[in-house]
Amino acid sequence: MVLTQTATQVQRNLEKRSPEQVNLKVSEVVQYLLVRDQKKLPIKRADIVKNVVKEYKDVYPEILIRAKKILQQVFGFQLEEIDTKNHVYILTNKLERVEGDDMRVDDGIAKLGLLTVILSLIFMKGNTAKESAIWETLRRLHIEPGSKNSDFGDVKKLVTDEFVRQKYLEYIRIPHTEPAEYEFRWGSRAYKETSKMKILEFVSKIQQKDPKSWSSQYKEAQEGAGAAPSTGN
Repeated sequence: MVLTQTATQVQRNLEKRSPEQVNLKVSEVVQYLLVRDQKKLPIKRADIVKNVVKEYKDVYPEILIRAKKILQQVFGFQLEEIDTKNHVYILTNKLERVEGDDMRVDDGIAKLGLLTVILSLIFMKGNTAKESAIWETLRRLHIEPGSKNSDFGDVKKLVTDEFVRQKYLEYIRIPHTEPAEYEFRWGSRAYKETSKMKILEFVSKIQQKDPKSWSSQYKEAQEGAGAAPSTGN
């Protein structure tokens, strides 16, 4: 693997890459690390490269630097290398989470990471997201909904059953679809424990953009202030 490059080589490789694509890879690495942290198990560099970075491994050092920065600034996590020979990492939490209204999921912060990814996708797609779009996003994070995941168990059950029962998500059949198709919306607990502005800030920090660059979502987040829509909507 081309991972032992000089800073100059990495810089040269970066110039050949689209900044948007590199930012997207950084975003995917951050989300992947949050999700893999579920069981507090070490994360191998080889897995990060194989599952997420892929053909961008020639700029991997820069991707990791940016991902570390976001993890620290946004989530209070430190990405620490515990085995320098085999390049194995763990996430350690450097900040006390004192905000009383943040979402809480019993099994730990990375289930929350997975849920936050799903809530952000729903919001950015106009408050509803087709089930197929959710699974496509999770597959990019190397989470296969149709099989048992070593971190989450049955991912499909977690998302369509557990998160729904906990009222974080609504799972609704789309009328007049055969075979049946479903879409996701925010559940009532999501509106109580987070807000559209917080989710937009999560997206903007991961993608390193100003929240106002998504003008319609920013306006909606300002107006909504986290309020749940009426059942008539």
